[in-house]
Amino acid sequence: MLRNSLTYQTYVQILKRELVCAMGCTEPIALAYCAAKARSVLGCIPDRIRIEASGNIIKNVKSVVVPNTCGRKGIAAAVAAGILGGDENAYLQVISQMPDRAKEQLPAYIDKTPIEIVPLESDCLLDMIVTVFQGSSSASVRIANEHTNIVRIERNGRVLFEKDVNEAAEPAEDLPDYDLLKVKDIYDFACTCEPEDVREILDRQIEMNTAISREGLRRDYGANIGKVLLKTGNDIRTRAKASAAAGSDARMNGCELPVVICSGSGNQGMTASLPVIEYAKELGSSRETLYRALLISNLITLHAKNGIGRLSAYCGAVSAGAGAGAGIAFLYGGNETDISHTVVNALAISSGIVCDGAKSSCAAKIATAVDTGIFGYEMYKNGQQFYDGDGLVVKGVENSIANFGRLGRVGMRETDREIILMMTDPGH
Repeated sequence: MLRNSLTYQTYVQILKRELVCAMGCTEPIALAYCAAKARSVLGCIPDRIRIEASGNIIKNVKSVVVPNTCGRKGIAAAVAAGILGGDENAYLQVISQMPDRAKEQLPAYIDKTPIEIVPLESDCLLDMIVTVFQGSSSASVRIANEHTNIVRIERNGRVLFEKDVNEAAEPAEDLPDYDLLKVKDIYDFACTCEPEDVREILDRQIEMNTAISREGLRRDYGANIGKVLLKTGNDIRTRAKASAAAGSDARMNGCELPVVICSGSGNQGMTASLPVIEYAKELGSSRETLYRALLISNLITLHAKNGIGRLSAYCGAVSAGAGAGAGIAFLYGGNETDISHTVVNALAISSGIVCDGAKSSCAAKIATAVDTGIFGYEMYKNGQQFYDGDGLVVKGVENSIANFGRLGRVGMRETDREIILMMTDPGH
């Protein structure tokens, strides 16, 4: 692929846009960011807070520990942390440098401050409004569709900023065309990409995601899925699953180390990268070969998720596990055909995993998705594959990816509503 071609430049732009740093699960961190912005607009610490959140935000914040809150979970903790100690200019690292004084004040502030949480009826699966009050003054910030995409700011009822909820964070002319993501072109790009165009992005992903994985294996986090896996064996396949699971163990349970995310998710960022890194070490792959395998894994993940959206009832680890399988196939010398069949095989097996929010069991789902990605490759290398007409599989990798995307985006909408109802109203 020519370096100056539109597709090449678009892929580099997509990677720079997507592979960014975040500390903590991205949904509570988005709430913290929204709250920090609202506090900044208000100009002081509020004495009352109203939070409106879509079902998928409620689902993904309910059971995950918010970093720098002394182990607290949930919407109130995320918003209070953003208000007391958030840097509104730090995006998804908004509470990464939370001052000690703010941490000390947090318990009393949550106890004494009226915090109203209201379900937000919205066509956007990712949608939140944080309104803060101090006496007769108020400020409100709305984020929609992407975790840092502010679409409306108000102060004392006056609109200071507003745009259509379907607009991205960047101006339309600066937004890369995700429809250019195709498996054939992703493979071509990975094989021909100049390392200097992606080195900084991928070095950061390798360094940060490896660090949190090691932390997950060192200490006690959640259900310790990574540690449990390593007690069952120490072969490369088990280590690959454990490395990704351990990162999720730590991240879902309040670890304050940052990760490099993919498709808006730290869990997906770790799933797409850590197994590939582990296999590269096992195979003695060069740094450049690892880069190229990570390009395949990250871009396949983004391609598979593009038709689904940031949030849904479809577990995002499924797409990232398929991406990891594709990256591992590349490390073994796999070509475009090998990678295409790896992806289809993996999606055909594990696409039924549902997302019931961010929490400790995400690590186990990640391990399952990684195992399926690896198995998808092993199937094809042993002369086996799923064919057109086998369930949602149709002829052509792009058509199959589109089918599984439609399943997550359209077919599972009612499933999503039922999951949210069960999680928020268990007696219903």
